[in-house]
Amino acid sequence: MHDVILSVNELKKSYAEKTVVNGISFDIKRGEVFGLLGPNGAGKTTTISMISGLIIPDVGRIQVDGLDFSEQANAIKAKLGLVPQELALYPTLSARDNLLFFGRIYGIRGKMLRERVDSVLDIVKLADRAKDAIQTYSGGMKRRINIAAGLLHQPDVLFLDEPTVGVDPQSRNAIFESLEDLKRQGLTILYTTHYMEEAQRLCDRVAIIDQGEIIALDTPRNLIQSLGGGMIRLGLNNGHLDTVQRRGKLVSAIKNISRRDDYLLVETHKAQDALMGLLEITNQLDARVTSLEVLEPNLETVFLQMTGKSLRE
Repeated sequence: MHDVILSVNELKKSYAEKTVVNGISFDIKRGEVFGLLGPNGAGKTTTISMISGLIIPDVGRIQVDGLDFSEQANAIKAKLGLVPQELALYPTLSARDNLLFFGRIYGIRGKMLRERVDSVLDIVKLADRAKDAIQTYSGGMKRRINIAAGLLHQPDVLFLDEPTVGVDPQSRNAIFESLEDLKRQGLTILYTTHYMEEAQRLCDRVAIIDQGEIIALDTPRNLIQSLGGGMIRLGLNNGHLDTVQRRGKLVSAIKNISRRDDYLLVETHKAQDALMGLLEITNQLDARVTSLEVLEPNLETVFLQMTGKSLRE
């Protein structure tokens, strides 16, 4: 049995003049929840589409459980469960009838199909609404049934592409609980999102992707610890940015300070001491502070430090 169940090497995909995915590589261990994180348009969905066989990469190699996608695509697809961003449900049918239909597509029949439908309804916590038409469901409930459909054939790896976008808090929490149950059962999950709090809660490791490239890959804890004592985002009138940056480098509590357009991005050893030092400098210069934000260490501030932009931009 391979410890690595999914291996991706140097995947590339371009459309016309635009490179969407540029040489992405990573391995996912069996039973791991692996997060592929980044802002909208970073290349997450294209990467999942290539790994699941929906899109052919221009360059690169994909292996699942020791099988090479270029040689054994059908065998690999049987091992994968894909839950796309788009809902693939028939609104006038009940949840149960939707799942029975998709189960037959997977080749499941009879008693086994009925048992699988009951099982996945329990997993997504919608057994009590199984007979209701999908059109009566909230957006979050529809996404939970979408996840149930991806689990019917008991895949070895489940791909979840932004499963909580537009979801109400109650359904989001239900999705989290279902995924945590699946994680305890040992299912391997590839999870894409631009909500960092989800990744911190669910993922064993994360790869941060921006502009089609992986810019960091580690456990959430290690990535957060690498940031140190938090960050400060300090907006100033342009005439003082360079001077404050230069003097700020001499403040012992400041790890690094860089200029981003009309503000300074400050990595700190200790945020409070760094802030006091910065405000003392701005007072000495009589500089006008246009904005000030103290950011505690988390995955979002890691991304901000690496790219200079918010994950939701």
